[in-house]
Amino acid sequence: MPQTLEPIRKTKIAQTLDGANTEKKQSFVASVLFEPLLSDFRIIFERDPAARNWLEVLFCYPGFHALCLHRLAHWLHLRQVAFVPRLISHLGRFLTGIEIHPGAEIGKGVFIDHGMGVVIGETAIVGDYTLIYQGVTLGGTGKETGKRHPTLGKNVVVGAGAKVLGNIHIGDRVRVGAGSVVLRNVPADCTVVGIPGRNISRKQSVSLSPLEHNKLPDVEASVIRSLLERIEQLEQQVQTLKEGRGATAPLGVKHVVARGVAEGNYL
Repeated sequence: MPQTLEPIRKTKIAQTLDGANTEKKQSFVASVLFEPLLSDFRIIFERDPAARNWLEVLFCYPGFHALCLHRLAHWLHLRQVAFVPRLISHLGRFLTGIEIHPGAEIGKGVFIDHGMGVVIGETAIVGDYTLIYQGVTLGGTGKETGKRHPTLGKNVVVGAGAKVLGNIHIGDRVRVGAGSVVLRNVPADCTVVGIPGRNISRKQSVSLSPLEHNKLPDVEASVIRSLLERIEQLEQQVQTLKEGRGATAPLGVKHVVARGVAEGNYL
């Protein structure tokens, strides 16, 4: 009797293994190829007014091509396949001008617009629906090991030529101005501009469209404006002091300023 049941048991085991392999293949198609790439494909029509039909997006958008190759390379990288993931990444860089390390984690709905010169490091994490323009670098700051690249939250906009460096966290809905260099953590719903990047909280920025990344505050202009206003106030005080002394004992500017400081007029 046991000899009779043995072939049946082997058959059931084989069917179970075949079913498991089928599920793995379906999981691979769903998680790596279908769902994320479909989100990447759809987001292009929402965020690029130049996208007119699916043929243009499918064949003429290097950002989409780079993400397709990266998702395959990342899947192989997670399974510790040697050499092949880096080769796919290198081919993607050659074809698109976008370099994404196979170890980088890219969320769904990410749009790399134009993309030439974009570099994303090995331990970088890019959140869902992030918008990245050309010339952006998500890189490290040295030869440290472990997590050494930035983590971007959801719905982040990184302007053209911006550099986000080091193991820092960029919160959700953050806007990084073009040409900025970000070296510190940025809370959610903030705008970062300048070199090095400075955080400016703007609640109204949440209601703006992700494409309106040109509406950024000019910090340097605000500082220069306040300095000019202060200079005008000092000039008025100097003029008042000169008029008060009259023509009897004219004073030099240095003496007037020194006297004003002593009297507390400039504090």
